[in-house]
Amino acid sequence: AGVVLGPSLLSRIQRVKDFFIQASAAKYYQFFSFVCRMLFMFSIGLETDVPYLRRNIRVVSIVAGGGSILACLFGGPFFWLLIKVFNVTKERFAFYLLTLTVLANSASPIVIRMIAETKFDTADLGRMAIYSSLVNEMSCVTIVSTLKAFSSSGRFGGAILITLVTVAVIFVNKYLSYFFNKRNQNNRFVSNKEIFVIMFLLTCLALYAEWVGYTAIFCCFLVGLMFPREGKTARTLLHKLTYSVNTFILPVYFGYTGFQLDISNIFNKLTLALTVLMILVSVGTRIVGTLAACHYLMIPWNESVILSLLLCLKGNYDLILINTNPNPNMVWAADLHDFLLTVVVLNTLIIGPVAAILLNREESSAQYPTILEILNPESELRILACVYVPRHVSGHVSLISALGGCPTAPIKPYMVHLVELPKKRKSKLMYHQLEDGDQYSDEEEYGGNDVLEINDALDAFISETKILVHQSKIVASFLTINEDVCNGAEDLRVCIIFLPFHKHQRIDGKMENSMEEIRAINQKVLRHAPCSVGIFVDRGQTGFQQPHGSQCVQNIAILFFGGPDDREALACSKRILMHSKVNLTVIRFLHKTTACRSSNSWINDASQKDEEVIMAISNIGTENEIDNAFVETFYN
Repeated sequence: AGVVLGPSLLSRIQRVKDFFIQASAAKYYQFFSFVCRMLFMFSIGLETDVPYLRRNIRVVSIVAGGGSILACLFGGPFFWLLIKVFNVTKERFAFYLLTLTVLANSASPIVIRMIAETKFDTADLGRMAIYSSLVNEMSCVTIVSTLKAFSSSGRFGGAILITLVTVAVIFVNKYLSYFFNKRNQNNRFVSNKEIFVIMFLLTCLALYAEWVGYTAIFCCFLVGLMFPREGKTARTLLHKLTYSVNTFILPVYFGYTGFQLDISNIFNKLTLALTVLMILVSVGTRIVGTLAACHYLMIPWNESVILSLLLCLKGNYDLILINTNPNPNMVWAADLHDFLLTVVVLNTLIIGPVAAILLNREESSAQYPTILEILNPESELRILACVYVPRHVSGHVSLISALGGCPTAPIKPYMVHLVELPKKRKSKLMYHQLEDGDQYSDEEEYGGNDVLEINDALDAFISETKILVHQSKIVASFLTINEDVCNGAEDLRVCIIFLPFHKHQRIDGKMENSMEEIRAINQKVLRHAPCSVGIFVDRGQTGFQQPHGSQCVQNIAILFFGGPDDREALACSKRILMHSKVNLTVIRFLHKTTACRSSNSWINDASQKDEEVIMAISNIGTENEIDNAFVETFYN
């Protein structure tokens, strides 16, 4: 859209050009792009999966560095060619840094957005691409900023001040988050005024970094990365930033990137040849280097190709350097600026659609083991816990605590609040009559005070155990809510869904029916779920308690009768067994030989008499062999 509106097409019309390209438009567009960069880099840092990045920092660093190192090696000879063609006589070192950055950099916002649009953000391939691009771009920013800092004493002092201010903002945000969470204990979200305070500090930091002569990308990302994840403050920031960044800020920023392209600048034969050559060098070195790194890491070939193409996308930090003067007394030559800008934009316009097509066709790479029986006990366990009311939360967080008790076996829990969609209602208040922090959409009111109690319980759990639980809410009719649960489990690629039992225990110990609708929903999810499903029966204080922070060891028994369902339950208990405060006992029930024979003869007799067999039981001998092998593996 930006290319269509820009000087390449529609802005050639005089009226359109007068509207978009005015005398003061350049500064306005630059300031707006600065605000967009500040917000989406802070949002990216806030949404970064720190445990995953910590576990896979070696892998993503090798993938990110493979193509960049090769690009830098081939960038040297190409740099001298550009110097001769464009007659660069001053600031050659700055131009060398610019050339290497254009060749080696990957635009993390574009990669993240493309991965999210194709629903690969929960797949291992998508996450590896996201964090490889982040490591690549942040490394480029750090290296260029460090070289700038040591170029003069004044810039070195500015870099030290930016570092100190960034650290100060991180610590201030930590205490502000704690203070705002405590101040808004009875509210779902913090107020707009309190969010403004955090955004004001972030803006001051970004403006100071830009004023000193550095980019604010790394500062904003670092502030978001170090922001406390638990509590209402982080929840409010994610709630307000996610929608605005994804639907408005990033599209407009990408549109402005394409708007800067003027295709007429490459009509010269020499410029066109250099443009094609530089795109080939950039893409070729990135693909070859990334494929070599993936081969070293033994990543499948199809995933390696997609990774290499995704890391070829450009259009963030490299554009900042292209549009920045190397010093106040010098401006890049117009032809050199237009050439590099054309290379960056055309590179993304060519590679982006190819990568998107391959992502949409690569369904096998997005799959994740949905059977616990074949899942490596030390690999990441993804679970989806469903709750209807606050009393369901305590049991589910206890289960999450038990499953996430081993540091070497990571867990990624999701908790979804299932809310029945009420009849359509219309607010009688105008927008300006709403209280501060309220939303005009009635959807935010669904769930009543249950949302507040659930959030408080999860915040307390996250603060105590440091296990981050990702929250979401499904508002739908109980007749179709099972479809949303199954679709959510498929998108999140979870291994198991935990559903609450339709009965709860009273004070006298008897089980009372909560809602008959829950029973029907559980049955539908059991039939149509893309993964394993567990029905969680919570006994309250007399049942399973949270192991984290407990001094006593809890005894858990697994009743193993045999068959695929019991093997799945036993596989799930492997994670619970890894917790230091859990003592697990497996009780196995075996069939008698006579019972097995009578069961087989019953099926054979029914078949001979042409009677209908509703379910043909598989060979029990084979099932016993599978059970014996699995139990033996479990014991070992």
